[in-house]
Amino acid sequence: MKIELTRVDDAFHFTGKGSSDVLTHIDASEKVGGHNLGNRPMELLLMGLGGCASIDVVLILQKQKQVIEDYKVIVEGERETIEGTQMSPFTKINLHFQLKGEVDPKRLERAIKLSMEKYCSATAQLSASAEITHSYEILD
Repeated sequence: MKIELTRVDDAFHFTGKGSSDVLTHIDASEKVGGHNLGNRPMELLLMGLGGCASIDVVLILQKQKQVIEDYKVIVEGERETIEGTQMSPFTKINLHFQLKGEVDPKRLERAIKLSMEKYCSATAQLSASAEITHSYEILD
């Protein structure tokens, strides 16, 4: 796997490109001299985890003929600064899945568990340094 980052301005705005030609914008906060024109790198890590798990969950539920009318995952991470550094990695991450449709709760629970324990490579990567939990709700 290979990605490419290109600097857009004289500050901290970059575009990222992976295997597709879709550009992702990355920037720093205005507090440190950025222009707030993209997501922060640590936000992208959470998005990657949420996206990886979501692809698994939706694919599994589709194979089980579950009807998904609406889907959202909210990923929240807690960070702690490593003493003597500026690094603040995630120590806890929770994925909260919200679905609407004709979805059996037991099937959803199983799909999430399969993603978290068997399929999602982002979970495998991040679980070495952060406690990853999940929750879900099926909305009316």
